[in-house]
Amino acid sequence: MNPFVGVSTKFLSVPELLNLIKNLTTEPSYYFLRWTHKVSKDWEVKPTETDFPMIEGQMFNQNSELRWKQKRKDSYEVLLLSVAGEYPDFEKVGEDWQTQDRDAHLYSHTETRFPKGFPSKKLDIAQRYFIDKKTATVHFVALTVGK
Repeated sequence: MNPFVGVSTKFLSVPELLNLIKNLTTEPSYYFLRWTHKVSKDWEVKPTETDFPMIEGQMFNQNSELRWKQKRKDSYEVLLLSVAGEYPDFEKVGEDWQTQDRDAHLYSHTETRFPKGFPSKKLDIAQRYFIDKKTATVHFVALTVGK
């Protein structure tokens, strides 16, 4: 594993973001999209141009989690948490990362910890901690696909 944390060097347009999502997608990948009034219901459906604008979203798989947040009309700031090495067009954040994978424990559907619309079917979701090697501080907790 070669941990990498980076932010996009520029705000991405919707077509640029969709292209990046396409390039980082491996099977299985999951997508969680947020609007002011709702969240995505089917986490296996890739976002398309008709889903925009949205406030924020994320895509995750075994190799990476990609997070995006709307900054201006039709432009998004992007954070990449990856174990597949550095990526062009991303500015490296931090110096030296280590990762630690852990099981994710989902709560029952009666708990109010997740927004309504959380998928009812069992997804194989885990968490990956991105830990600064110098300080041993967890800076990011990424969603990932369990083994």
